[in-house]
Amino acid sequence: MSAIYRHDVLVIGSGAAGLSLALKLASSAKIAVLSKGSLTAANTFYAQGGVAAVMDEGDSLDAHVIDTLTAGAGLCHEDAVRITVENGPKAIHWLIEQGVAFTTEPSQNGEENYHLTKEGGHSHRRVIHAADSTGLAISNTLIDKVKNNANIALFENRVAVDLVTSAKLTGSKKNNRVVGAYVLNNITDSIEVFHAKFVVLATGGASKAYLYTSNPDIATGDGLAMAWRVGCRAANMEFNQFHPTCLYHTQGSSFLITEAIRGEGGKLRLPNGDSFMEQFDERAELAPRDIVARAIDHEMKRLGIDCVYLDISHKSSDFIRTHFPTVYERCLSLGIDITKEPIPVVPAAHYTCGGIVTDLNGQTDIAGLYAIGETAFTGLHGANRMASNSLLECFVFGFAAAKQINDQLDSVDAPPEIPRWDESQVTDSDEDVVISHNWDELRRLMWDYVGIVRTGKRLQRARNRIELLQQEILEYYSHYKISNDLIELRNLVQVAELIVRCAQQRKESRGLHYTLDYPIKIEPAKDSLLFPDI
Repeated sequence: MSAIYRHDVLVIGSGAAGLSLALKLASSAKIAVLSKGSLTAANTFYAQGGVAAVMDEGDSLDAHVIDTLTAGAGLCHEDAVRITVENGPKAIHWLIEQGVAFTTEPSQNGEENYHLTKEGGHSHRRVIHAADSTGLAISNTLIDKVKNNANIALFENRVAVDLVTSAKLTGSKKNNRVVGAYVLNNITDSIEVFHAKFVVLATGGASKAYLYTSNPDIATGDGLAMAWRVGCRAANMEFNQFHPTCLYHTQGSSFLITEAIRGEGGKLRLPNGDSFMEQFDERAELAPRDIVARAIDHEMKRLGIDCVYLDISHKSSDFIRTHFPTVYERCLSLGIDITKEPIPVVPAAHYTCGGIVTDLNGQTDIAGLYAIGETAFTGLHGANRMASNSLLECFVFGFAAAKQINDQLDSVDAPPEIPRWDESQVTDSDEDVVISHNWDELRRLMWDYVGIVRTGKRLQRARNRIELLQQEILEYYSHYKISNDLIELRNLVQVAELIVRCAQQRKESRGLHYTLDYPIKIEPAKDSLLFPDI
């Protein structure tokens, strides 16, 4: 018989947002943290660049705010931007207190100061980092902390199937709130029941909806889809950030080439060695990611080439090995010595700027249900996320959500009993090829029709095929025992629909959404809001 668990707070996701919230709550609540694989199965673990925060006397909060608003192409919510930026230094100091070993350098007076780098869209050096593996350093530090906290129970190899609300249990929408979730245990292959007063979605984004992505396999939009299914609004899902520089190699899996290489003087070049970014933007390699990705896409299509090249070889070997050890070793394993030759790169889906609508404390439209990090839409990123604001968002909104949950803990009753998962009407599948085929088709059509450059016809083609895929997947889901792959496919096709619907709403080109049919911005800028029909 499958297990039943009871906690005050259920955190779905083990990245920076989920773990920081759990640690902030741990002194007053009984917490469960779910991870789809091991605890490192999160985008945080793979983040290279760093965390953007004002840490230098020559920088200012206002400058960070202005840079973020500019990168967001007029669509950022200034209150969300200002709250995030103002709480940045405090978040960094908290991480340092936890033991994160950020990179330092000697100052003129001989003291060690934190090394700050500069990335696309930033007017100052304000990205604090741990060499080129900042996410790994943060992830390992926070994991050590949660493992040593008696109030935090860790559940690995778990994938959430669906949220449970009081409306689902009673049929009444009056005073509806989340009461828990059904969760697949991938080790025992059973569906477990988690009861909780509060549920926090910290499940990351949905870049696996695209054929080429810098994200690990877990980025399948689970929290986005689950929240939508219980009645939460989604917004700005059309703004999918394509990182300009992902390693291109026929024998290597997707690997992000950190933006910090361009921040330290790396040049993008064509196969003949010519640089080209100056033709597209006066900031050249340090232009915001949407501009750089479109420029690379344009040159690849214009010349019929498979990739462009990122060259940092003009820097000294010691500098490259010290600042970019992860990239250096990974490329060297594939026969590319970045101290002597350029890196072949292509754009790849990287970050979901839209998400489930929340307030500035992470609260969604459903009482007791919170969304933080990449899962959430707070208005921070607007039409294009500025580099290294994403990790900062995880901590600032993780702390804010933790505070609000803590203030309500004693006033919320224990959740009602949730029925066990019913598998009496389903059978084991002998046709799993349907899942792999639909998964591949979905990701290819999203890449071809809903990618860096779009048109109305492409979007409609995608919408039509997604609707057919949804019907096939629903039929499969209704008749066969669920699996990890089926859950992820069901979620991805739902998120793909939201992306296309938002893209069809936007009759302009702004930030990451560029359409040949509507190349001009329309003022005033407006969010693309979707309302679930439940």
